[in-house]
Amino acid sequence: MTDAAVNTQTPLDTRRVLPIFLLVFVDILGLTVILPLLHIYAAAFGAAPLQIALVIAAFPLAQLVGVPLMGALSDRYGRKPLLLISQATTCISFIMLGLATSLELVILSRLVDGLFGANLSTAQAALSDITDETNRTRGLGVTGAAFGLGFIFGPVIALLSLELTNSLAVPAFTAAIYSFVSILVTAFLFKETHPPALRGPGERLWLSPALVLRYLLRPALGILLLLMFAQQIIFFGYESTLGLFTLTRLGFLGRGNALLFLVIGLILVTVQLRFIGRWSARLGDKRLATLALGLLALGLLLTATTPKSPHPFYLRELAERDLLSARQSTAEVLIGDLGIDLPANENRGLAGVIWLLVAIVPVSIGAGLIRPALNSLITQRVSGGEYGRALGLSSALVSAANACAPLIAGLIFQELGSSAPFVIGAVLMAGLCLSSLLLPRWLRRDIG
Repeated sequence: MTDAAVNTQTPLDTRRVLPIFLLVFVDILGLTVILPLLHIYAAAFGAAPLQIALVIAAFPLAQLVGVPLMGALSDRYGRKPLLLISQATTCISFIMLGLATSLELVILSRLVDGLFGANLSTAQAALSDITDETNRTRGLGVTGAAFGLGFIFGPVIALLSLELTNSLAVPAFTAAIYSFVSILVTAFLFKETHPPALRGPGERLWLSPALVLRYLLRPALGILLLLMFAQQIIFFGYESTLGLFTLTRLGFLGRGNALLFLVIGLILVTVQLRFIGRWSARLGDKRLATLALGLLALGLLLTATTPKSPHPFYLRELAERDLLSARQSTAEVLIGDLGIDLPANENRGLAGVIWLLVAIVPVSIGAGLIRPALNSLITQRVSGGEYGRALGLSSALVSAANACAPLIAGLIFQELGSSAPFVIGAVLMAGLCLSSLLLPRWLRRDIG
């Protein structure tokens, strides 16, 4: 598809898209209730930066195994049953997290969710089923809009939960409730988008090494998949250490990070609902991907230079008490050493907070654009019967990046300092941005 061709877009079928939007939104709402607090869960059990990174890496590490299988199964058996299975498992994992009394149980809950939680990639496959090349980026942007709305309302719910009680179990159980609602939405509102006639009895149930290699060796498709992996390993390194960065540099606890996620969500929703379709039509998916990579590089660099200035209401003694009191056993609060260094009380003010709020604007815009643009380009280079496997492979590469990135970024954070992951990430992302300028040449070589 040429860039000029996207100027005439087929309208989205709202009746079919809306249920997918709703199920993704409610599902993401549950996730974003706990996402701003995940590093707090780990820190409350005395985890060091590298151990906190392991908690965050557990989910994508399990997804590396689960997502390709779930995507291939959705090609064989349809999208709806696989969505129901993955959502039920997510609900169970949140209940496990709420009941966790050790760092190991926190990690186990994330492993369970990751192994079967292919909700987003299966929803993307469903959207690809009901869109064409002219409107697929906009259609895939629906999941981004749902994600953004989840980032708005999820942190608000987390804030309210923490105001009612200092127990981290309450946000986890709240997330489980929203996850259960997403099951109901899928069961009663979602209509199958991949009918039996399109499935074929001979489809593989697994992304075998030979099939993965075949996809990666296709010139254009392989480049797009590798670009997806590379940008994600950089971006998730940023995402996985951001909460730890704000805790050690600005003194943000759960409430502060929830508010930060709220701002990110507002930006994501604005981009996905108002701009992504317009920009895709004007620029084309290839240029949109380049723009996104450039914005991400800028945002990472700005984040790295955030002044070390705790917010005006920060007190180190209160922050230590809150972290320790959030860690509970069945009988009493456990008191012990924290595995991280909190900032001192000096140099408090708004300078660091304002700087970081500016820095997250380009990051949020770039994050809202990059995956829909790349996934749209990927689906344009496979047949309709391969959407689940192609997007499953894309999600698997994202999961592989998400599994590696927290450990790499956490180690860099621990050994080289809090700014190091963001400086290194900015340089690498800028390199990807420059490399993406060759995308039109690579895509013209597509033999798929």
